[in-house]
Parts: sequence; C-alpha cells; structure tokens
Amino acid sequence: MMRFKTLLKHPADWMSGGKGDGSSVVVTSRVRLARNIEAKPFPGWADKSNRIDVLNSVRPAVEGLSEMKDAFSQSLDELTSVQKQVLVERHLISREQAARGEGSATIVNRKQTYSFMVNEEDHLRMQAIRSGLKIREAHEGLVKIEDKLSESLPLAFDTRLGYLTACPTNVGTGMRASAMLHLPGLVLSDEAGPTLQGVARMRFAVRGFFGEGTESLGNLFQISNQSTLGESEDEIITRLERVIGDVETYELNARQRLVEKDPDMILDRVGRAYGVLKYSYTIASKEALNLLSLLRLGAELGLFEDDGVLRTCDLLLMDIQPAHLQLHAGRKLDAGLRDAIRAEIIRGRLQSLQPPAIGKLKPDNGGYPGERDHE
Repeated sequence: MMRFKTLLKHPADWMSGGKGDGSSVVVTSRVRLARNIEAKPFPGWADKSNRIDVLNSVRPAVEGLSEMKDAFSQSLDELTSVQKQVLVERHLISREQAARGEGSATIVNRKQTYSFMVNEEDHLRMQAIRSGLKIREAHEGLVKIEDKLSESLPLAFDTRLGYLTACPTNVGTGMRASAMLHLPGLVLSDEAGPTLQGVARMRFAVRGFFGEGTESLGNLFQISNQSTLGESEDEIITRLERVIGDVETYELNARQRLVEKDPDMILDRVGRAYGVLKYSYTIASKEALNLLSLLRLGAELGLFEDDGVLRTCDLLLMDIQPAHLQLHAGRKLDAGLRDAIRAEIIRGRLQSLQPPAIGKLKPDNGGYPGERDHE
C-alpha cells in the first residue's frame, strides 16, 4: 500500500490540466455515489462495533479492486489533523469525514482519480474525478467499480425507491455529479449572479470552491445536481452536461466581449496579478486565489508565451492551501507565517515566467487568442 508522502509526491492527474484538454472553463468533473450495506445501521446510528464490522468488510473489497492497486488506504484515526485537512483540500475526503476517527477510513488510488470514504455519512462513498468536462467518463468508471463491489457487498437497494442512503435527499440514484467551473469573464462582467441564479432555478446547486456552505474563491464555482430521486443517472448527467455546456458558452462569450470592449481593463488586471504574485513577500489565501484566477485568465487569452502557466496555476490552487503549507513546513504555522511561506512558494513557481505579452490581446476575427483551443 502507498504511504501518505508518496500520495502527495506527485500531483493528481486532474490537478495538472492545461490547454487542449477542455479545462479552460470546466476545470474538473466529479461523480460521487453513496452506497450502504444491507441490514447494517447507517454510520450515524451505528455503535463502534457496527462501524468496525462494516469497515472490515468494505475496506478489503475496495483494496482488492484492480483500479486500486497499490492505493493509499488509511484509517482516519491514524492520520493527523493536518493530513486529514490536506485530503479535504485535495477534494479526496469531505470535511465531515475529516472529523471521523476509529471505524472510518479513506482509500485513494495512485493517480487520485478515485477515492473512497468508508463510514462517512454512508457506509461507502465512492468518487471519480477528472480534468475538464468528463462527467460521463467519470460516471462510467464508477459504475464498473460498483458492479465489481456488488458481487461481494450486499448493497441496500429498494425496488421502488432505489439505493437507500442515510440522508433522504440522496435516496434514489445516490449520485452527486458536479463540475468545477472557472468563470472570471462572467464575474468581471457582473453577469455571474444572473447566470448562476438561472442555473439554480433549473434545480441545480451552485456552491463554492470546497462545496456546500463555502464561498467562491478564485472565481471557481461548483455546479451539481440536487435531485437524486425520480430520474436515472443517465438523465441527470445529460441535463447537467447541457447546463454546464451553456454556462461554458456564456463564459467564453463574456471573455470575448471584454477583449473587444475593454481590453485595457483585462490587461491591467492580468498585469497587476502577475506583478503582485511574482514579487509579494506575504499574501493571504483569498487574495492569492483571486490573483491566480486572473493569471489563469491571461494564459487562456494567450497573453503568456509559456504553455505551462495553466498547469502552474492549477497546481498552486492546492499547494498554497493552509494544510498543504503546514505539511510543507513540517510544523504548525500561524496566519502570518502561512502568508509568508505561501508568497515564497508562488515566487519560486513564477520565477522564470515572463510578463504578459500585452500586444497579443487583440480580437481576431471576432474571437480572442486561444479561443480555438476550446472548439
């Protein structure tokens, strides 16, 4: 089995997207399935012995999957609070799972494209995450895994209601499908509010960077299905893909209008973000994420010669989070020290990055540099 240090040594596949993979607007796609073991009390009602009993049956079944060869598998009570928070920051476990202890475990494959939470709110929550708009691909991978697990694990299923879950809002498919979208064009145009309100009226949830109850940081928004009962998994995904495709089009159009009508504002925002990030010696998390969003926008508009800017920005989104910084430093850090180390890491990553090529921001046949990459 893989160690925690090995898990973090290499970035996850979905964290290192870039031009050409469709991740300009849709950064990641994620599908989560909630499943429970038949005739076993849900984790919230189970005593310690019940939770351990479920863990002892579910964990080896997951570890035995071919997709999870040499995976990271750890009981939550064997992880430090910082290690748990790092997994939260990487979207591999939930904040609720991080609060669990004995009788709960997490299992993550080497590429961090599959992760499993045992005894969170449900007995088993399995997740697939991909770079770009690949909701269907993520779902298909999970379905194959579920089919294998169902051969050895009796899953709680009702012929009328569907999969039974601890929370009634998950009954039915037990599926949450979502995408993380980067929407700086809509935000700068003051169009994000109306657009996302329209999405919400279509029975989709709009959340922040770390999901439910969190704010949007770095102009990143999660869009996911709300209903799990009364529709098939395929129908939910089809509706979600359509909505996300519409929002992606709105975002690309907003960027194009900004380039055509107010290029100086774009150049000023990207240029200031480049200067602050490259030369700051202390910077708070929220400011850094918002400036990285602008740097990412500049890369998407073709303002940087270096093709690795998108990948650098995406990796920094995780590496400058509080728990990652404490793990990097090997000790607990107060806010001031975190801000200083965050700035140091960003300066190091951007050391060789040349200033944005101001002359490149010119509308081209009704479009902008880089737009063809998303066709």
